[in-house]
Amino acid sequence: MLPRHTSLGHTDHRPYPLPARPWAVSMVWRDLAFLHWPIDPDTMRRALPDGFEPDPFEGRCWLGVVPFVMDRVRPRFLPAVPRWCGATSFSRFPELNVRTYVTCGGVPGVLFFSLDAASRSFVWAGRWRGVGPLHGFGLPYYHARMEITTDHPPDGWTRYSSRRTQRGAPPAAFVARYRPVPGSPPTPAPPGTFEHFLTERYRLYSTTRAGAALVGEVHHAAWPLQPAECDIEVCDMTAGLGLDLPGTPPVAHYASRVDVAGWRPVRV
Repeated sequence: MLPRHTSLGHTDHRPYPLPARPWAVSMVWRDLAFLHWPIDPDTMRRALPDGFEPDPFEGRCWLGVVPFVMDRVRPRFLPAVPRWCGATSFSRFPELNVRTYVTCGGVPGVLFFSLDAASRSFVWAGRWRGVGPLHGFGLPYYHARMEITTDHPPDGWTRYSSRRTQRGAPPAAFVARYRPVPGSPPTPAPPGTFEHFLTERYRLYSTTRAGAALVGEVHHAAWPLQPAECDIEVCDMTAGLGLDLPGTPPVAHYASRVDVAGWRPVRV
C-alpha cells in the first residue's frame, strides 16, 4: 500500500485540486514567523524573472522574510534521520526564506528570492536543477550559520540568528526574536483577508537554467495563525535584489507547526 500523508485528509481549504501525481517529500515546519513589508509594484516587477507578474494586495506588493525550523524532512518511502544523529542534519535544521507573491500563467504562488539553511546536504538538494526531463527544485538555497532557541512559556520567545556562509553568494544576515501575541488563539485566516493572501499559497515557483518556469506544489492544513510581536536587531536579507525594506516594523504573524507534503517540480 502506498503511504498516505497525514496532511491529505484536509483539502477543502485549497484554492485548486491536489496534484494527480504522488507526493515526493514529507516535512514539518515549526516555529514560523511571517514578517512582511510593503514594496512598490513597479519596483517589485523589476526584480522578478521573466514570465512572472507581481501579485499585489490592495495595490501593494509584499516582501516576506520567514524564519522557521524544518523538521522530520524525508523523501517518500524513507524515514527521517533520527534526532540523535545531530542537532542539524538533512532532516532537521533552521531555514530562512525571502519571498514574494506572483502569478504565472494567471495562477498565484510564491516566488523565492533566497532560502538560507543550516544543512549543507539539503542546500545541495534544493539547488539541484535535475538532469534531462527530471527536474530538480532549482531553488536559490544558500548555506548559513544559524542558531535558534525557544523560551518556555509564558515568555515563549523564539530567538533566531542567521549569517550566510555560501561562497560567492551575496552577504545576508538576520538576527531577531519573535513570539505569538500572548492570549491570541491559533486561527485559520478567512478567505479574502490579508492574512489569507500572505500565507495560504500552495504553489512554489522557480526557473530552469534556460529560464523556463517551474512549479512545485505543497500541501498542509490551513495555517494556525496568530498575530506576532518581534524585535529585529539585523535584517540584511535583500542585498543584490534591488529591494530595500522600508524603515517600518513588519506585519508579523506566527504559526507553531504544519505537517507538509511536497511534490517534485514540473514545467509550467
